[in-house]
Amino acid sequence: MRSAPSPIALLCASLTLAAGSALAAPAAPSASSPAPGAHANYEHATFAMGCFWSAQSAFEDRPGVISVTSGYTGGTKVNPTYEEVSTGTTGHFEAIEIVYDPAKTSFAKLLDVFWHNVDPTQGDGQFCDRAPEYRSIVFYHDDAQRDAAQRTMREMAPELKVKKPMVTQILPAGPFYAAEDYHQHFAKKNPGYYHEYREGCGRDARLMQLWGKLDAHAPVAE
Repeated sequence: MRSAPSPIALLCASLTLAAGSALAAPAAPSASSPAPGAHANYEHATFAMGCFWSAQSAFEDRPGVISVTSGYTGGTKVNPTYEEVSTGTTGHFEAIEIVYDPAKTSFAKLLDVFWHNVDPTQGDGQFCDRAPEYRSIVFYHDDAQRDAAQRTMREMAPELKVKKPMVTQILPAGPFYAAEDYHQHFAKKNPGYYHEYREGCGRDARLMQLWGKLDAHAPVAE
């Protein structure tokens, strides 16, 4: 049974709905496809980090990152919509799929970004977004990614300023469905909405408690 949303969570939900209705009618999602210009040497990383607006913004414009797509994974329904995933009944998680060039960055570097942008001690969601679809998860695409995720999880534990168990899951990757167009690159296209959401959700304040610093790549309100 899902707990009653907090006032901040209701604010975040209202911002999401307002942004969606104000910007565009959502297009039907589709299974992910290779990024333009993708070739055989590019690799994929898939992470769930709570709200996919924040997850996408954490990785965009990083060296070696070719593309970052917000979407849904881990569930049973084909081509789920945002509204369906938000009910908590499809089994999907809000997630991002990253296409990256391993000659210019590494999965280990992407994992470092992942860990410093989540609360790995929170099992009921992420920050103010508390529901199963907002859990933090590393979805591995091969054994090497699985082993790297498990190793870095052990290595990151001593860095945590909050001494609680890390409950981030490490699961095999499955089908990934791109979210509706109005969710893509949301922080860049709608900085006002996004920064109101990020501040209201307490994301940066909690990250400071956890890690003692913020990711230098974190977006700053103008």
